[in-house]
Amino acid sequence: ERHNMKIRLRVHNQDGSHELTTNLGTIVAWERRFKRKASDLAHGVGGEDLAFLAYEASKQHGIVVPAVFDDYIKKVDFVEVVAEEPANPTDGAPSDTN
Repeated sequence: ERHNMKIRLRVHNQDGSHELTTNLGTIVAWERRFKRKASDLAHGVGGEDLAFLAYEASKQHGIVVPAVFDDYIKKVDFVEVVAEEPANPTDGAPSDTN
């Protein structure tokens, strides 16, 4: 089983919204914090799960976030999943992502 599933998230806050994509580092950080396996994400995610994934992905994308996760949560209105890319994608036509 491969754990390179990418999840594209849209984070909404007072300043508007922006999109982020998770990577292996994001998923591993989530696994370590919540003591769960990435495969559990396929069975549904809660608000805290999404917020933590967005928090970690933000840090990995060079976006400045509060040092404390709970302070980050206070600044975010909501996080939504825009797309999920499977661990073993098939080759298809190029998609227009922007």
